[in-house]
Amino acid sequence: MSAYRFLLSAFTLLLPLASSPASAYDPSPLQDFCVAINEPVFVNGKFCKDPKLAAANDFSFSGLNIPRSTANRVGSNVTLLNADQIPGLNTMGISMARIDYAPNGGLNPPHTHPRATEILLVLEGTLAVGFVTSNPDNRLITKVLYPGDVFVFPIGLIHFQVNIGQASAVAVAGLSSQNPGAITIANAVFGSNPPINPDVLAKAFQLDKNIVYYLQKQFGGSVGQGPWDDMP
Repeated sequence: MSAYRFLLSAFTLLLPLASSPASAYDPSPLQDFCVAINEPVFVNGKFCKDPKLAAANDFSFSGLNIPRSTANRVGSNVTLLNADQIPGLNTMGISMARIDYAPNGGLNPPHTHPRATEILLVLEGTLAVGFVTSNPDNRLITKVLYPGDVFVFPIGLIHFQVNIGQASAVAVAGLSSQNPGAITIANAVFGSNPPINPDVLAKAFQLDKNIVYYLQKQFGGSVGQGPWDDMP
């Protein structure tokens, strides 16, 4: 794929997000939380640079056409472009990502974006994608995507993509926040710091506690510990 086609696809994907009308209500948070300080300062995102000092590099990024390594346990690599990489995105309410998938099962594992809806465009390969609706239905909505196909993941819902083809796959995603956040379900539940008490996880997932210990070890958590273990 030429760099021109890659960038044209990416800009086409992001254009609808950038053109949404403004609304008169408090802005959504751009971080997980914002602890108050006893100073007359309020910021939701990042402080602004003097507009007179803005330059073209504040609004650009190069190299998104370069394939990323998928040599990891899940076989995928997400390259996120948000206000940290492109400072000019601050307050614009959009970001984007390139996702590379290894052949034969490269997985962007089940996760959520707490602050953004995602629209995914497949550029190369064959992806099985899906999301799960909220309680009580927990309905799986899934589809197989081919190059040129687009799929939407609603804000906050658990979703995934997996490469079911024998060749590498590539997709680009537009997200409706400059800082969408990502919560990978397995990492958050079994790799939290400090760890969730194994009794809680064993009961929630209806698992033997030894399996919980194993999963916590796999995801880097401290096995068999919990924030209230030392309480009387």
